[in-house]
Amino acid sequence: MSETVFPGADESTPSLAQYFSWINNTNEGATERQTLVNLAFFEWLHDEYGMQLDIYALDAGAIDGCGFYGSMKSERFRRQFPRGFGPMAAAAARFGCRLGIWGGPDGFGDSDADARERIEQMVSLCRDHNFRLFKFDAVCGPLRPDKVKHFVEMMTECRRYCPDLILLNHRLELGEGLPHATTYLWEGMETYIDVHTANPVPGTHSRVGELGRGLPPGLGRLTEDHGVCISSCVDYWEDSLVQQAFNRCLILAPEVYGNPWLLRDDEFARLARIYNLHRRYRDILVNGLVLPAETCGKDAVSRGDGETRFLCLRNLTWERITIPVTLDETIGLEKGDRVRLRRMHPFETILGEFAWGERVEVEVEPFRACLVMASTKRIGEIGFGGCDGEIVRDKPLDGARDRSGEDAELRLWGLPGTKATVRIEAEGYASARLEGKPADELLDERGLSVVFEGEPLTDHWHRKLADLEPADVPDDAVALYESTCFAADNNALEVRELERSGPTRFPAVRAARDAFFQQDAFRKRGVWDRYLFDGDPDTFFAVCRRRRDVRIRGGAFRLDFGEAVEIDSLVLETGGDYNMQPLRNEEAAPGWVSADLLNWTPVEGFAEGDIHFRIEVDHPVRYFRMRNCPDRINEARGFHRGRPLVRDAWRASNLFAPTFPADAAWSATVTVDQMWPGSYLAVPVFASHVPEAVYAAARCDGRYLGAARRAVSYPSNAFECIVRPGRSYTYFIPMDGAVEGKPIDVVLLGLDTCAKDELRGEVWITAHPTPHVARTVLLKR
Repeated sequence: MSETVFPGADESTPSLAQYFSWINNTNEGATERQTLVNLAFFEWLHDEYGMQLDIYALDAGAIDGCGFYGSMKSERFRRQFPRGFGPMAAAAARFGCRLGIWGGPDGFGDSDADARERIEQMVSLCRDHNFRLFKFDAVCGPLRPDKVKHFVEMMTECRRYCPDLILLNHRLELGEGLPHATTYLWEGMETYIDVHTANPVPGTHSRVGELGRGLPPGLGRLTEDHGVCISSCVDYWEDSLVQQAFNRCLILAPEVYGNPWLLRDDEFARLARIYNLHRRYRDILVNGLVLPAETCGKDAVSRGDGETRFLCLRNLTWERITIPVTLDETIGLEKGDRVRLRRMHPFETILGEFAWGERVEVEVEPFRACLVMASTKRIGEIGFGGCDGEIVRDKPLDGARDRSGEDAELRLWGLPGTKATVRIEAEGYASARLEGKPADELLDERGLSVVFEGEPLTDHWHRKLADLEPADVPDDAVALYESTCFAADNNALEVRELERSGPTRFPAVRAARDAFFQQDAFRKRGVWDRYLFDGDPDTFFAVCRRRRDVRIRGGAFRLDFGEAVEIDSLVLETGGDYNMQPLRNEEAAPGWVSADLLNWTPVEGFAEGDIHFRIEVDHPVRYFRMRNCPDRINEARGFHRGRPLVRDAWRASNLFAPTFPADAAWSATVTVDQMWPGSYLAVPVFASHVPEAVYAAARCDGRYLGAARRAVSYPSNAFECIVRPGRSYTYFIPMDGAVEGKPIDVVLLGLDTCAKDELRGEVWITAHPTPHVARTVLLKR
């Protein structure tokens, strides 16, 4: 056991791009069908954008599972993968990818025959299917000390066929088998946003905590940071990925997991661009240098060689900052004449050409990452001078589909109502078209004047508007609280991101989304309110009980009809007494209806097999709520004079507290003269407080404006893991043109359990995406 082991990689091995399937499947495991659909998505990214994925790793439940070791001969495995791993390995190989798998380090049984069978099973994955990665996790089980010899034999034999096999060690004691492990899980930390990773301070989005992660000891690369979760709180995912790929740049990078098909259609090119840029320079990115914290901020890193460096910076504050970058050996550059400097993220821009040793101020937006490229030689990337730009697709990577002679597609970005002289550096391209019209001047040294249509900004789109001041609890506190409950939801985190992404025009994306949301494991958890309105007797909406009951102070069932409707009867079909808990058969169920969130009328309800409400009001209503939310509801149906109501716009929640007896309040009145698509008010709450003890909302021109989102996220009926309670909140109130230029009263309400003397809040206006205007450019060779 003392012989020298090469564990598949060393500190100088270039990074490998990986996806792993956790949260796309849970411990029930993936299936052949779902995996082939997902692989087709990555093949589409490869063919469409030139993106290369090295490893597709099947997570828990393929062979081994939580607390058990499985077999490829089992009925369970054959049900999930009737043809074994062959079809999936072949599908991955079509675009230069290899498979990986989750499991445990043991499984050697209690006899020598058992051990031989386990060893042969794992070796066959490498010998027959060219597997690239094993992820061994303590969730499956430990390695028994007397089985270490079998573990060493297994890994040695596997690497006879795949010498580059990566072994991830997740929280395991491997004894003398440790040299066979390539990595360990850095900080023992997983990165499911607002589940395992949450904001320690208020910020403009939910990824502030992840963005603030530090560096592995000594910039060591043979560890794993668990990659970037694209399944919950997706906004600003690209900042997380830039940090993961260019700041830490571990052996697995760029690395994502979950459901990347939940990105918007305009974001897939951005995902591919980060992967492609990293791959082009991955050989030199293995060399890292920590930059001085006093000038560049905590944990800023420069990677590259003496000629080309990538600097990964970040801003973890509410205000824009500038970071001084000196273009010399302090960032790793060897002595040269001139240094070409570009910002590569969030948008790509030629910052200029400077003398070696010159100091340049680089602006970094609030709560964002910034990637800067500095080189003493010509930069081969397409460059944008005079405005921000984005590369949708350009030259292919080695091994990608040959695009020689095809167009490069670019986006120019500018603020509305502005004009810029734009010059594009693009070697090998002979002509350009802007929005379909000839624009060869873009490739000329003098550039082309480009107009970005729209109303000019009268002020910056991200700015502080006011401090919240202590105030009396308002008379309409109930309406304010209810406006936030009805604006928000308790759906699975992944459902929230599907609503964010909107419809897709890409068949491969649509197929991957359908495969996820239509899998039995998702449907049977009852974590989507739409199941109340689909007419399917096999679906339902249920209170999450994964690990604990997550109802806030007992919870309440709320139903939004989408508009004011005439209704005289509401039926909540529960399917029986058990699902009706905490109600019991023939028990009164109090409810209320409202047209405006301010005035509520009691309605009678009775649990009689199902729960029936008689709604005797003389006006249309939009909102319904009841205490003692049933554990499970199969369908919600409304009737007027015996005729069923159309339910297309209905929404429901079941976890928010039934009431919020506010004991304190803070408020401010603000006016915003311009709104942009994606504008929202951010209301950060500073000082520690008891979870769910403060809520924010607003009122404007007779309307109540609820905080539809929050960081840390509102409670969710979880597909996999529950949302952590969190003690650092920022409330996000969506804005639209109807409130533009009008006074908006922003109110923060607090229970008597909040630290009233310490707590303070602010109001900011911001937007996501950035309110830029895009112009499309096509380049031809």
